[in-house]
Amino acid sequence: MLHMRCRSRTICLSLAFITISLHLLLALVSLPIYHQSCDPPLPPRTHILRDLAHTNYTSVGISGLAEPPTDTTQRDSSNKDANKDAKGHVQTLSGVGISVKESKYASVDMPVNVGRYGTNRAESVESGLTKLEALFDHPLYNMPAPPIPEEDWLLKVQPKAKASEKSSQMWVSASQADYVDGQWNSSSNSHPPWLRFHLGISRWQLYPHRDPNMDALTQQLATHRIVSAVQKSGGTQLKLVMSFPNYGQAMFKPMKQERDEETNSDLYYFSDFERHNAEIAAFHLDRVLGYRRIPPVVGRLVDVVKEIKDVTTDRKLARTFFTSPVGNVCFYGQCSYYCSTEHAVCGRPRDLEASLAVMLPDLSLAVRRSWRSPWRRSYSRSKLAKWESEPDYCSTVTKTPPFNKGTRLVDFIDLVILDFLMSNMDRHHYETFEKFGNNTFLVHLDNGRAFGRHSKDEPSILAPLEQCCRIRRTTWLRLRLLSLPQYRLSDVMRASLSHDPLHSVAPLLSEPHLAALDRRLKTVLETVSRCQKRQSEDGGDDGVLYDDIA
Repeated sequence: MLHMRCRSRTICLSLAFITISLHLLLALVSLPIYHQSCDPPLPPRTHILRDLAHTNYTSVGISGLAEPPTDTTQRDSSNKDANKDAKGHVQTLSGVGISVKESKYASVDMPVNVGRYGTNRAESVESGLTKLEALFDHPLYNMPAPPIPEEDWLLKVQPKAKASEKSSQMWVSASQADYVDGQWNSSSNSHPPWLRFHLGISRWQLYPHRDPNMDALTQQLATHRIVSAVQKSGGTQLKLVMSFPNYGQAMFKPMKQERDEETNSDLYYFSDFERHNAEIAAFHLDRVLGYRRIPPVVGRLVDVVKEIKDVTTDRKLARTFFTSPVGNVCFYGQCSYYCSTEHAVCGRPRDLEASLAVMLPDLSLAVRRSWRSPWRRSYSRSKLAKWESEPDYCSTVTKTPPFNKGTRLVDFIDLVILDFLMSNMDRHHYETFEKFGNNTFLVHLDNGRAFGRHSKDEPSILAPLEQCCRIRRTTWLRLRLLSLPQYRLSDVMRASLSHDPLHSVAPLLSEPHLAALDRRLKTVLETVSRCQKRQSEDGGDDGVLYDDIA
């Protein structure tokens, strides 16, 4: 009996040991599964973007923020997005071990209804900030490039002056009370932010990715004392040029319309208001798309009396100030549209929201050429433009300089995509810096009539893309990236705009406008897919994507 008890105990102990061993083995097998990536499902055929998203950046020499140069003669050679040839001079991605060949008509499957009316907006912004940082860390925004040649900088710093010429390098104001004497030399440490911005303009962009000067520049626009305000000549609506003590200047556009207010559908595009928040949002969208072709813009609360009326030397502007029946200080200036007492700009009672955009270099230093857009609208209530009635219009354009060679067509398509995303129908001209000839980027100025309607898209803006079926490969890849949940365009735009000072007053874009960005992005990608499919059916090679990845 005792022997049987001992035998039973031995069997029980053996079974317990086997059970424990099996549990340990199961735990070891399961361990790698727990550490697998939990990425949300991606749209079909986006394996390339998954590879891009998981690339080890350090393996290709992509580091963090660039340090500001200690001398302006040592230009920002670490500029990751500098371009060098007519293709845009983007370096190969072979160094990160990925293929950039994509299926001809990769399907587009992205969520559209992303409005967050029932969620905490602060949480959405916080989540978006993480996505924004991840987006700007992505290899598509950090492609290595060689140092920019000296001839590809817009401006040069004058060589060191002799002792007898030093006085000519000092900026001395006629009014010492308003301006600070500027004793600037070749060292960038002596330059104010606006001058560093001007010296950083190159053949291919207005400023570099991760620009170390951006924080100082936007802070100047938002906080520095305004010492002068005069009306800018030309244009159809009220604009002012504001000056700062360090001789910097900014373009001022006042608030004309509430954030949530849509443009009246009965108004023609050429009769619409210019919106201050549209200028701010356009700058952020341009940066998110990786273009960097809109001068930095910041929102600011301006004291109408202290910062405009009391400092203006413009007599015509000064004569238009008045106090409204409810005690608000108003003015209306002189312009072609909406400059009357019926359309006056009013503070509350003195505080007025506005956008301030840093001014480009003076035309005496850097001449700009204005080009008429081939897809310009008729600006008539009854006539159609040529591109609206001629199906083969693009073939005519591409035979005409400067669209017949170089990157002008794909540069213009980049601008078209920007305009469609923000629903800007008022693109009649664009500008380039004359120094660089036709081999340069397009400056994306005057975006005040964007973001007027969120409930309706304007497909005619995409006519150049639809008719020409041509787009940069890097632009297409970035658009696909922004269609993914982890980089969703509306989320990163919400986060980017949260950095603006006016965000503390109210979000710069309402949720319907942010949702419209995702919806329109889907339309752009579908248009490219149709082009690829149409070209394949015609028996041609894939000529839709302009390969700027060497």
